[in-house]
Amino acid sequence: MDRIDAMKVFITAVDEGSLAGAARKLRRSPTAISRALSSLEAHVGVELLHRTTRSLKLSEAGQRYAAACRRVLVDLEDADMVAGGERASPRGTLTISAPPILGEEVLRPILDDFLELHPSVSVRFLMLDRFVNLVDEGVDLALRIGNLTDSSHISTRIGGDVRRVIVASPRYLASNPSIVEPADLTKHQIIAFSNFGLESWSFNPAKGSSIPRTVHFTPRYVVNSVRAAAASAAAGVGLTRLYSYHVAKYVRDGQLKIVLADDEFPALPVHLLTPQGRTSVPKVRAFIDFAVPRLRVELARIAAEAGSML
Repeated sequence: MDRIDAMKVFITAVDEGSLAGAARKLRRSPTAISRALSSLEAHVGVELLHRTTRSLKLSEAGQRYAAACRRVLVDLEDADMVAGGERASPRGTLTISAPPILGEEVLRPILDDFLELHPSVSVRFLMLDRFVNLVDEGVDLALRIGNLTDSSHISTRIGGDVRRVIVASPRYLASNPSIVEPADLTKHQIIAFSNFGLESWSFNPAKGSSIPRTVHFTPRYVVNSVRAAAASAAAGVGLTRLYSYHVAKYVRDGQLKIVLADDEFPALPVHLLTPQGRTSVPKVRAFIDFAVPRLRVELARIAAEAGSML
């Protein structure tokens, strides 16, 4: 068994979600894919994948092994480039992570242009609404909102004006009690988005205090989709809390209005993160050089738009 090849088959099967998908991606027969996976499981002595006719699911051991395989394959790809004297030529698969809406609306067009410029590079684009462990999940770059707590990565600051805003439609605001302070929210219908608090929202401390104010509520509507929360708020169902770039178009078009702007927490920074040692890899370096100026321009535009929302 070629263990490196079997690792590639394993990771491709995981990423594609099925044996058939891996077979198409690698241009092999499903039988060959199944045989490689079985050999790999026999070698490590544990079941890595729970197989059904239509899908695959990693076992607990498989999750750990997949993370290790990604690290090994990335290191091997880098070694090949060094040996081949191709460190100045971007090539290979670039794995990038970003929050879904920011990734879809801001980063994706930049990636499209980057791929056109570098035909030897392919991209694995993960738009995930969760924390991503860059090393364990084999991610080269991650676009991340918020103050950084992990100093083990190389960070490039892209912008710093992503606000957490509360919005409602003009029609809803006109037909419900006025909102002057956070406590007034208890009189209103709340559309709770799972990432921003299902039972309470916090706000800047009141003047003369250092303790954030927290408003507890029982939501009328709970969703796990940014688009659903924004659309329902625009339809007049109630108030919701999202990032400013989530609702910029709605506010610009007059479908939503921001309330309690003076009580918001400070705006959050946006960084592009890279694991230590990855910035010297040609495909990573090329993307950073290409994307960072464009991301800064786009996020500055969104920040200016958010600043004019009030």
